[in-house]
Amino acid sequence: MAHAINWFEIPVVDFARAKKFYETVLGTELQTMEAMGMTMAFFPADFQNGEIGGGIVTGNGSEPSNKGSLVYLNGGEDLNTPLSRIEAAGGKIVLPKTSIGPNGFMAHFEDTEGNKVALHSMK
Repeated sequence: MAHAINWFEIPVVDFARAKKFYETVLGTELQTMEAMGMTMAFFPADFQNGEIGGGIVTGNGSEPSNKGSLVYLNGGEDLNTPLSRIEAAGGKIVLPKTSIGPNGFMAHFEDTEGNKVALHSMK
């Protein structure tokens, strides 16, 4: 097994609002696709080089939650950058930037849909 995670999906209700939120916070564009009764937008990932991907999804019973599994998104070079965009984009920081020693930093936030999601960065 090369990776414990192969793919992840963050459920959303208001797709346009959620897509704008994640694009703003992460400073990147998400690519949209519709298939099997779902609308999805994908976080950037280089699958050819073994990167893990995922996205936001609405349809087929997608139900946001702040309980259960916690997905850690890449916080980039400095966790302060995406954290500084969360509240202005409509989210809420629930655990501020926290050191995890030699493993870098983490933070938790609630997105516009009510999902609890996390960020990780080495700085």
